[in-house]
Amino acid sequence: MSTPAYTRRTKDELARLVAQDIHDGAYVNLGIGQPTLVANHIPAGREVILHSENGILGMGPAPAEGHEDYDLINAGKQPVTLLPGGAYFHHADSFGMMRGGHLDICVLGAFQVSATGDLANWSTGEPGSIPAVGGAMDLATGAKQTWVMMDLLTKQGQPKVVAECSYPLTGLGCVKRIYSDLATLACTPAGLVLIDAVPGLTREALSELLGLPVAAA
Repeated sequence: MSTPAYTRRTKDELARLVAQDIHDGAYVNLGIGQPTLVANHIPAGREVILHSENGILGMGPAPAEGHEDYDLINAGKQPVTLLPGGAYFHHADSFGMMRGGHLDICVLGAFQVSATGDLANWSTGEPGSIPAVGGAMDLATGAKQTWVMMDLLTKQGQPKVVAECSYPLTGLGCVKRIYSDLATLACTPAGLVLIDAVPGLTREALSELLGLPVAAA
């Protein structure tokens, strides 16, 4: 499958889109990889309490160069800042927050997402691949909403949004939204619904690209 010639959203543009959709007062976990960028784009004046599964509540944006404190890191081992009122604690307490339904939203990366919201993001199942469960299963089932942030296609041009996941599953029917470099989609029991797309990419073209029906909002 050839890669379409649309202007893709950059990772920062995508992070800004996600950040804009997070409601004021939300408790949010940002997964490893692209989702960590969301912390840098929370709109001014909006209170979003960011959680990290290694035991932080109240994370701020990434520190300025030269001001990193490697005793204060997120789950991806990246240095972070702590906002006034923030706290850090044992990871067992952190997982209690995740499993207890105390998070409004988690933003995760993914290898595959099905049209109805099944998530595969911890292993490709390939021989010799290193699985990375982390807290993904706890987050996907414990958060009130699970959003995915990822490229729409693999490097080989294959869709990462599929009818049925072929990789080992993280959670069933848990993903509500997919934020990608080409389009934002809602996952529903009836399938995909288009929220928005990059200029020039029509719903019909997106449906053909994915090989799946995409409904209008």
